[in-house]
Amino acid sequence: MGKFYDVFNGDADGICALHQLRLAEPREARLITGVKRDIALLARPADDPEICHSSITVLDISLAKNRQALTALLKRGNQVHYIDHHFADKIPQSDLLTTDIDPDPEICTGLIVDRLLAGRFRAWAVVAAFGDNLHAAARAAAAILSLDDNDLAKLREIGELFNYNGYGKTLADLHFPPATLYEAVRPFVNPLDFYKSSDILTRLRRGFNQDMELARNTVPLIDNAVGRIYKFPAQAWPRRAAGVFANEKAREAENRAHALLVDNGDGSFMVSVRAPLLRRKGAVDLCRRFPTGGGRAAAAGINNLPEEMLDDFFNAFEETFAS
Repeated sequence: MGKFYDVFNGDADGICALHQLRLAEPREARLITGVKRDIALLARPADDPEICHSSITVLDISLAKNRQALTALLKRGNQVHYIDHHFADKIPQSDLLTTDIDPDPEICTGLIVDRLLAGRFRAWAVVAAFGDNLHAAARAAAAILSLDDNDLAKLREIGELFNYNGYGKTLADLHFPPATLYEAVRPFVNPLDFYKSSDILTRLRRGFNQDMELARNTVPLIDNAVGRIYKFPAQAWPRRAAGVFANEKAREAENRAHALLVDNGDGSFMVSVRAPLLRRKGAVDLCRRFPTGGGRAAAAGINNLPEEMLDDFFNAFEETFAS
């Protein structure tokens, strides 16, 4: 057997999913991660011909976006455990591949790992669910923990701040590289101990409050019965705030859809879409109609929507969520 590799999304869900797994099954592995939108992460080990007959764990990135890389890794004799909640499409058949994939809109990768581990590190799964804007699922999972409202609010804040930190065009936009956040939580079985001990949250909280104040002062470009669409300039703060702001707006108007357009500065837009919380479907179907689009039923995005396709996107948004 070769080396160990842990490949995970750089948001709260990916970090917390991996943390639970490594608390249960400790091992030293090379970490492969990136900004939240950097989901083609398997291309990195797939492009390295020396990675063969190794053990690779993949968490919280779409198999559909990584199928070619996954197939290449399997052909080189790598054992892969793939855990995710995004759209997968066709799953390769191989004795070297183990999959735990559940695209249910009320579940995240952290909750899938929690299920695999029979709830051993449930509090971190709650953090993951809050980070993915699955508040009802987070509270349901937390019920067995007998937490008071103050402690539950702390888990929610960790999840939302970690999720906020994952958004950006490049690592330079982030307050901390995701691998740094993962290394910061590794010593902590209980996220409440991390909350008390870490100064990382202080920096994230400060940045979050500054960015969200700017976002909350933005007037919607489109505001109707179907939903709201916001447009932001080509600056770092909206790239960081986009996902959390979209989640906040979705909770504010649960019967409406939301989209955020962030100017990439190159004639294209980064798009975040949230389906109405009262009917968590349609977001990934909408985004997959455009180049670089993907995600899940309740929350999806487009990395590079060409400016000339904006009107097409507006019409598709209306069509998708008006029905």
